[in-house]
Amino acid sequence: MTTDTLTSFLSWYFDHHPAHAAQVGSLEHYSTFGDFSATAFEHRARERGAWLARLEPLPRSVDRDLALSVLRGALAMEAWPAWRRDPQEYSSVVFFGLLSPFLHRLLPEDELVASTIAKLREVPSIFAAAEANLDASLASPLVVQRAMDQVRTGRSFLLDALPLEVSSAALRAELVEAAGPAAEAFDRHAAFLEELSLRATGDWRMGEKLYSTMLQDKELLGYGAPELHQRGQDAYASLETELVELAGSPDWRSVMSSLQDDHPSTLEAMRAEYEAETSRARAALIEHSLVTMPDGEECRVVPSPLFHRAIMSVASYLGPPPLTSRRAGYFFVPFTPAGASSEQVTHRLRTNARSQIPTISVHEAYPGHHWHAAWVAAQGSSSPLRKVFRTSYFSEGWALYAEKLLRSVGYYTSRAALMGHVEARLFRAARMVVDTALHCGDMTPAEAESFMVSRTALTPGTAAGEVKRYCAWPTQAPSYLTGALEIDLIRDEYLSLELGSLRDFHDRIAGSGALPLGLARRVALGEE
Repeated sequence: MTTDTLTSFLSWYFDHHPAHAAQVGSLEHYSTFGDFSATAFEHRARERGAWLARLEPLPRSVDRDLALSVLRGALAMEAWPAWRRDPQEYSSVVFFGLLSPFLHRLLPEDELVASTIAKLREVPSIFAAAEANLDASLASPLVVQRAMDQVRTGRSFLLDALPLEVSSAALRAELVEAAGPAAEAFDRHAAFLEELSLRATGDWRMGEKLYSTMLQDKELLGYGAPELHQRGQDAYASLETELVELAGSPDWRSVMSSLQDDHPSTLEAMRAEYEAETSRARAALIEHSLVTMPDGEECRVVPSPLFHRAIMSVASYLGPPPLTSRRAGYFFVPFTPAGASSEQVTHRLRTNARSQIPTISVHEAYPGHHWHAAWVAAQGSSSPLRKVFRTSYFSEGWALYAEKLLRSVGYYTSRAALMGHVEARLFRAARMVVDTALHCGDMTPAEAESFMVSRTALTPGTAAGEVKRYCAWPTQAPSYLTGALEIDLIRDEYLSLELGSLRDFHDRIAGSGALPLGLARRVALGEE
């Protein structure tokens, strides 16, 4: 009964969120983005409430509790509806929904093009819905402007970049023809967002109450924003002490700055060095038998997509669709946006210096995001819910845990690389401090940028991009170190109970998906 009900819930979710369903590999949802009208958003909210009432009486289980955490988080967010506040609720779905199928190649090219053309025809109506739904009294100028920068890349993405994914000249021509009206819709939407940014009076701050609710009801942590902020401060102080010792000077920031002078000479050279370091990390993982390697996995190290460069200033990753047999993932190296000045490019290269490339490669690839995603996809017996619903508090926590794990086997062989590793962890502690302070009203964006420049190794340009991300994406930035620290605690408990080897622990907890940490603990300790 429980399994049937949860299967029905997942089917309902896929039908009402076809873009997400397609991302995880549901081919029957490949040809539509879904309904973005206000009526559809309101209808989904009512049905979520009904599903919550239907699932709560079921016997306690990890899958049931995962579904409840998803529903409770979404219902809590109805008090702060992103679909009325953030234009990226629409544009990001379009960008990734058009590009991802070509990266994963689950269908023959002619079928990929046909499904893409069907989605391109929906783009004008999606942006029309966005323009009807977005409320100037709720939308923040900062968030609108961030989205506008991304939307302005739409025409180039559709007419220049996306057609390059098609090998057939005839099919490519069909795609370009269908993309014309969509490109015009992007242009109109960019103009709308520019005008909206002038009218917008909303606040991007989530507020302490909702922030704490999300931590407790969705992430299943036993604490709220104030304790998270304090944990960040404590971690920062400890890590700064370690950095001072490694630097041999209280002014570790100057030492890190000097290390950043040693960086790749160009963006393409940066990508090539990341590719080489990714291979080295994979070899170390195998040498030390830290995890089981899934068959057929491949990590492709590529420049970040054009549309992503306007909103992301750091490396990122896109994994294989977990409901499929694919095992290839994409490590996106953070190229600068088109038109960036030479100074901006230099800042980006300095933030990806040779002292920092090793730990970033571990985080994004082995045994961080890529190994994790490929291993989850390889778990044929795993619950579909655990492959579909993911939280960054586990996925980003795991990737940061991976950085420390590789340190334990001597992966960072120079003082520079070790400082880069510790500073990367300190940077995540700074995120905990800044994100909570921003959204609880204790810090302005300018103060946050100043904090990140003076207290981490970020350059000013990268810090500005980071802070905009925190403002637009509350609770995500603290997930890295929060999750890593919780996984440390679960590992210690697992090993103390002698439930298996360290490798067994990694395979078990990471293979369970990216669960809220309270549920991940139950899986690791066999308390399903």
